Order: sequence, then structure tokens, then C-alpha cells
Amino acid sequence: MIDVTAASQHSFTVNLSILFSELPLLERPAAAAAAGFTAAELWWPFGEEHSPSEAELDALRKAFTDAGVQLTGLNFLDDLSKGARGTVSVPSEKDRFRANVPVTAELAASLGTKALNALYGNRIAGVDPAEQDELALENLVLAAKAAHGIGAILLIEALNVVESPDYPLVSAAAAVEIVDKVNAATGLGNAKFLCDLYHLAKNGEDLAAVIDTYADRFGHVQIADNPGRNEPGTGELDFEDLFARLTAAGYTGPIGLEYRPSTGVSADSFGWLPREHRAAK
Repeated sequence: MIDVTAASQHSFTVNLSILFSELPLLERPAAAAAAGFTAAELWWPFGEEHSPSEAELDALRKAFTDAGVQLTGLNFLDDLSKGARGTVSVPSEKDRFRANVPVTAELAASLGTKALNALYGNRIAGVDPAEQDELALENLVLAAKAAHGIGAILLIEALNVVESPDYPLVSAAAAVEIVDKVNAATGLGNAKFLCDLYHLAKNGEDLAAVIDTYADRFGHVQIADNPGRNEPGTGELDFEDLFARLTAAGYTGPIGLEYRPSTGVSADSFGWLPREHRAAK
């Protein structure tokens, strides 16, 4: 297990798009609750459908409310189901993304979700990167305003270049630069950095330096061990040190468990985290 003192300073949320994926989506909140978690997050849960039916939205809401699990984080349309890495900067997805913004915000508002993640999107062959960046800023401003309207923050995430070679934000500095541009454009200050320690480690970044430099910009932290993207204790990352550093740097937000269970059975992958520390604070 991770040292209890280090873990107990933080609140944890389980990402139900990657954990409990051996179950149908609507069964996952109850499975998370059975494992002792009271908070969860999701990538965009409706595949390529940017505007799901009210029946689909209601079914998802019911799954969370019936389980007594709070949805704390939600992605805008990300197209991860078809291998994309977001739609924000992709010209051909402009209309779909903009139609999705109010849908995502309304779903989040109905569940009390206070963090919305907008994946930047891959570079597209034959399209000027500057054009993509201009579109991304326009779309992120819209997303930030929608998030602000429901009292939420907008998250901007760096991924790793090994698994996402066409994604342009592959360092903490690159993601924070976009955060700053969005906040400058909106004046709202609600754009934040989603610090995924797995992605940054896979990029070879100095995690201690990232925490020390950017902790005041963090809106959320996600974890998986590296390599393998499995649960803590299966790789090389020192989570006791990382949790202690987050505490020392003043990060008080949740830590999202965004890993693949090493055995393929999600319920068996939480032994590193004492059950009494799994419920959100």
C-alpha cells in the first residue's frame, strides 16, 4: 500500500471510462461504490454521438444518483472511441464540438460536476497548425464560458508523445501556455491545467519540478504508474513522494485514478489505497 499518511491528505476519484470497463457503462458507478469510492469522472461517455438523446442522458444520471456516486469530472466531446484525442482544434469537428458544449454543460450541471476537460485534438495533415490553434482558442473560450456558467472549471491536458504522436500538447509548459491564453481571452480565470502524472512521466518530465512550478495552476491531477499505465506499485513512480509533494505545494483538489488494472479486474486493483481513504472528502 501507499503510505497512509501521504494518501490520507488527498481525495480520490475513479475514472469510469478506463476502470471497471469490463462492465457496461451504467453498471460502473455501482461497482465503484461497492469498492468504496464516492466520486468518479468520465471521458465523453457517448462515443461519437455529440448530442445523445434525453433518454441516454437520463439513464446516465440515474446510474450515478442510484449508486450515490458524485460525477466530479467530465470530458467534452473527445472522439476517443475512434482514436482521436479531442475535437477542440479540428476544423472538420467545429460544428459538432460547438453543439456539444451546451449538452456537456447541462449534463454536468444536473449532476453537480465542477470540472470539464477539453482535449485539444490532434494535428491534421494538410492543415496549418496556426489555423488549428486559432480555432482551438475560439472553442476553448466558448467552453470556458459554458463551464463558468455552471460554476465549473475548464481543464486543459497534456498527453504523452509516445501514445499520442499527433497531439501538440505534450509537456506541462505547452498545456499551461494554452491555459494562460484562455484565461487572458475570457478574463474568467477558470481555465486550469489537468496534470496527468502518467503522461508527463512517459514524456520524461521531472515530476517534482512540474509540481513545484505549476501546482498553483492545477485544476485536477490524474495518476497511473509508468510504464504500463497500471495501478500504483506496478511501475517506477514513487507515489508516496508525489503525494507528499502535492500536499507541500498546496494542491488540495482530487486525484483521479486513471489506470488500467494490471490483472484486468478493476476491483482487485485498489489494494494500494486503504478502503478508508477511497471515499471523497
